[in-house]
Amino acid sequence: MDDTQRNQVHDNAKYLREVRPIDPEEIHEYVDGQPHPAAVRQVLRESAVELGLLERADGSFEPAPDEPVSVSFEGVEALPQELALAVEEQLLDAFGAGWPDGTDGDRLRATIRDFKQQYLSGGEVTYDEVTALGYAIYHLPTYFAATQHVLADLAADGLLSGSLRVLDVGAGVGGPALALDALLPDALVEYHAIEPSAAADVLAELLDETGRNFHPTIHRERVETAEVEGEFDLILCANVLSELDDAEAVLLELFESLSQDGTLCAIAPADRNTAIDLRQLERAVEREAGATIYGPTVRLWPHERPESTSWSFDRKPDLDVPGFQRRLDEGERTQEFEQRNSDRERGDGEFINVDVQYAYSLLRRDGTRALDIDLTGGRFAKLAESEKHVTDRIDLAGVKLSHDLAESGNPLFLIGDGSEMVDHFAVLTKETLLNGDLAEADYGDFLQFENVLVLWNDDEAAYNLVVDDETIVEGLPD
Repeated sequence: MDDTQRNQVHDNAKYLREVRPIDPEEIHEYVDGQPHPAAVRQVLRESAVELGLLERADGSFEPAPDEPVSVSFEGVEALPQELALAVEEQLLDAFGAGWPDGTDGDRLRATIRDFKQQYLSGGEVTYDEVTALGYAIYHLPTYFAATQHVLADLAADGLLSGSLRVLDVGAGVGGPALALDALLPDALVEYHAIEPSAAADVLAELLDETGRNFHPTIHRERVETAEVEGEFDLILCANVLSELDDAEAVLLELFESLSQDGTLCAIAPADRNTAIDLRQLERAVEREAGATIYGPTVRLWPHERPESTSWSFDRKPDLDVPGFQRRLDEGERTQEFEQRNSDRERGDGEFINVDVQYAYSLLRRDGTRALDIDLTGGRFAKLAESEKHVTDRIDLAGVKLSHDLAESGNPLFLIGDGSEMVDHFAVLTKETLLNGDLAEADYGDFLQFENVLVLWNDDEAAYNLVVDDETIVEGLPD
């Protein structure tokens, strides 16, 4: 189709979008030469972002809505089967039918062991095709799940519209992109990925699995040098900040590209170092750029900023084990590989990763917070002033920022109100009907404590908030 015909398709679409659904079989009659409706449909698909059009299941098009999108989300049980099959297909293309066995399987297992060790030691991972496929095997399912959980909460709060411009920094092999597409199949998504490594090749293949309204572009360069113009409604930085030379500078620059009503979503592994680093970066963008912390570590006291360590992360149910992880874990090893790794047995779970644990931060420009609560003038004590309340019973309020952290003994939960100078842990020494909300509340939920005992824990250099049978804990009413 030539430029004149394409312009005629555009003009007809712009007119009809104000009147009724746009049917390629109708438009082709008004285009010079009457090109086949399939050619008209292809032009509309290619121009969907420019024209702001959603393609419907029947092949017609309609304007993408600007209002918040509604999603049905009940958690993530497994990586969707079509995505698991797409990963397997790439493994088959790269290594053949016996990929989990012999030399090829050994290479993948050795690669996964290596990048796990490099991560733990703070070393730099060098990406090639095998490393990228190893990441897809080991990390894709949990990255997919974590991103879906975070974005589902944003959608439930009405902060994702039916037309989104998205920037995914360090897109990797596609966990965030695939999660977004699966969560919002009926939204128009203009998606830009920044991924300079060989992971971009795996990403490109997996993006073929996205829906008709997901329009991707991959920028194969580092974020520091990438030129992606315009503002974005959603900026994703998932499991990448710890790999950047100057993550603070990158985040500050990305924040400037965020639309006025958009969200910058940063996700990090739940381990201590990366989760704590994420909180420090969050505070830097708040301090330097005036960002609002939408969640989960909301500020409940005006003009107060926390300085605590705040190792805070969420945890969701484990995923079903993907078939490709199981096959690699149980695959036949060469004798040489088994001799070098005699401490492990085949099928012992070393190459299975289904734990969904992650730290995250949601930053906004417009002052919107997940909890629009101001504790000023109330009856609650400020966590910043806990020192003067040691051995006293007081009333306070805060957000639950962990699941049970105790390996044994009394349940232990991190609590914050946005003013804390050091960490505060609620210790449930005696559960009653009147304080049961502490254990039952979800990560990020608001809680108010009545008659809680404040003690200093010298071993942990933190405050313990002792919740016993004299303490009342209540969440927000439904």
